[in-house]
Amino acid sequence: MNFVLRTPNQRVALIAGLVIILDQLTKQIVLRSLGYAQERIVIDGFFKFVHWVNTGAAWSLFRGRNELLAVVAIVALVVLFFSRHHFDARTLFGQTAFGLICGGIVGNLIDRLRVGHVIDFIYFYVQRRDGSDLGFPAFNVADSAICTGVGLVFLLTWKGERHAGPDESSASKENVLPH
Repeated sequence: MNFVLRTPNQRVALIAGLVIILDQLTKQIVLRSLGYAQERIVIDGFFKFVHWVNTGAAWSLFRGRNELLAVVAIVALVVLFFSRHHFDARTLFGQTAFGLICGGIVGNLIDRLRVGHVIDFIYFYVQRRDGSDLGFPAFNVADSAICTGVGLVFLLTWKGERHAGPDESSASKENVLPH
């Protein structure tokens, strides 16, 4: 296995590939076990598997614009590839972030091209007194990978900004007035 992980690009490709495989495998399970718009409660009043479709982006923004969003996904992948040096690709943390984001984008792009929409199936909610659900938008493995990757990028950026700032001890010495 070590031969597969010799270069940063190989590690990114491995992570992205694993995300794509897991994403597509879980969506196939959903397609085989739940009919369209069916639901299976896992924890009553909190979590269920659903079979919902999304022709839009996150939270169903741009609903019905599947073809446009497929093009945006392809453009995003190209831009990410050419700007990958911003992901601190020297570190495993940065490689993981980049692999998660790219794998998630490709996972949802496969859905858009293959079936014309993204398959969402993870749904967290609370049940209201009237019996209706108040929930977080349904999502999938690819969505989770993208969000986790973006979260890692924020952490890397924050960590980089903290270390790039002036040394507080030398700054405080410079601001001391002579007596």
